[in-house]
Amino acid sequence: MARISGIDLPKEKRIEVALNYIYGIGPALSKKILALANVSPDIRVKNLKDDEVGRIQNAIASENLKVEGDLRREVSMNIKRLIDIGSYRGSRHRKGLPVRGQRTKTNARTRKGPKKTAGSGRKKEE
Repeated sequence: MARISGIDLPKEKRIEVALNYIYGIGPALSKKILALANVSPDIRVKNLKDDEVGRIQNAIASENLKVEGDLRREVSMNIKRLIDIGSYRGSRHRKGLPVRGQRTKTNARTRKGPKKTAGSGRKKEE
């Protein structure tokens, strides 16, 4: 099993697709990394040799790419900075509302969560 940047890649997938499981690497960057590492994109992860895995890791390191933990930390620090300075975007993050100007009267269920129906406030009598 290939382990790159602390992520176990799925064995049955092609390496070009499997690299997308690493946070911060998408399809285009995956192709670029494999070209730098001189590894065929069609080879399955289970068929990778140790030297090929090493070349892929070196290609990621040589490009100074922020992936996985470093990238997640940077994103969370950016959000924390917005909250700390009290910007409008930071206040939207703090409240759990859409940040980029979307409407919230309807269609914000992903950010707001399931509906909370306001009842009458009276207890039902038994």
